[in-house]
Amino acid sequence: MFKKVTSTLLMTCFLAGLMGTLTGCNTMSGAGQDIKEGGEKIKEKADEHK
Repeated sequence: MFKKVTSTLLMTCFLAGLMGTLTGCNTMSGAGQDIKEGGEKIKEKADEHK
């Protein structure tokens, strides 16, 4: 009984951690793209005012 409860608890923690990691990666990827696009816009404006 103890072994089944322990294995279920460990699997639940593992899955929760995995979901958190995947969500974090997706968010960081989106943030990276936004920062890149912002940098490109700043570069375009700087080139216009040379």
